[in-house]
Amino acid sequence: MTKFKAWINAARLRTLPLSISGILVGTALASYYGNFNNIIFWLAILTTVGFQVTSNFANDYGDGVKGTDNQNRVGPKRMLQSGLLSRKALKKGIIFSIIIDVLLVVSLLFFSFGRDELGWILFFLILGGLCIWAAIKYTIGRNAYGYHGLGDIFVFLFFGLVGVLGSMFLFIRTIPIYSLFPAITIGLLSAGVLNLNNLRDHQSDRESGKNTLVVKMGFSNGKLYHGILLAVAFLSLLMFIISTANTWKEYISLIAFVPIMVHAIKVKKTKNPRVLDPELKKLALSTFFIALLFYFSYYNFS
Repeated sequence: MTKFKAWINAARLRTLPLSISGILVGTALASYYGNFNNIIFWLAILTTVGFQVTSNFANDYGDGVKGTDNQNRVGPKRMLQSGLLSRKALKKGIIFSIIIDVLLVVSLLFFSFGRDELGWILFFLILGGLCIWAAIKYTIGRNAYGYHGLGDIFVFLFFGLVGVLGSMFLFIRTIPIYSLFPAITIGLLSAGVLNLNNLRDHQSDRESGKNTLVVKMGFSNGKLYHGILLAVAFLSLLMFIISTANTWKEYISLIAFVPIMVHAIKVKKTKNPRVLDPELKKLALSTFFIALLFYFSYYNFS
């Protein structure tokens, strides 16, 4: 494998649609509530992609250094684990990625707020810094929160509430109460993707001292928790649509929950964690599909 391909693998491009989902939903909400800006939209997309790539580099490094990525791991091989990228190279990659993130955040805030709204600029600079911190501290460091069962909370907050409501706020400068429901939906589905990963890896995680929520609660309870995440995500989106829909087209995004229901049944019946690996892609792409349908349902094309 070439170095270029190794870096592409470390970036884990298959995770990017999930991170973009929150921006799509937030942009659709902004348009529904009255405002859209094409430059802000694309800068927000690039920024969330940058955060995700930073997180993926950091996860590869953190799990590799701690020995969590080993021969017992079920998912795709990591670059540090396989020796295709060194510690030093990954460190440099993380630093370079952070620099790109900072430049994207500054550009996004400049086009969103200009030079006049210094209070909001400062607030979002802090928020952007927290996003970078969360991307790194999931697996890196002595107190990495992913090793203490807190990953689900951070994914819910940053993929859901921050991703959806934060991007929406950049357009309309307010957070309507009903917009919380689709933000909760994206947050819970994103937490579901992480939970699937933890269900798949719970045995090797336990052996390596990575105390994810599934390790703490057990495999059976982890599957029950997964079903609850998906059910509440559906109900949250349904509540928003019922509260705001004027025509049948607003209900279209619920179609994407059909494959999610099939997925939920399969997870419930699964006894071998290894067979859950393909389900990660299914849930992540279903979440992205929901975001796309929501975008085309609520975006004001007129």
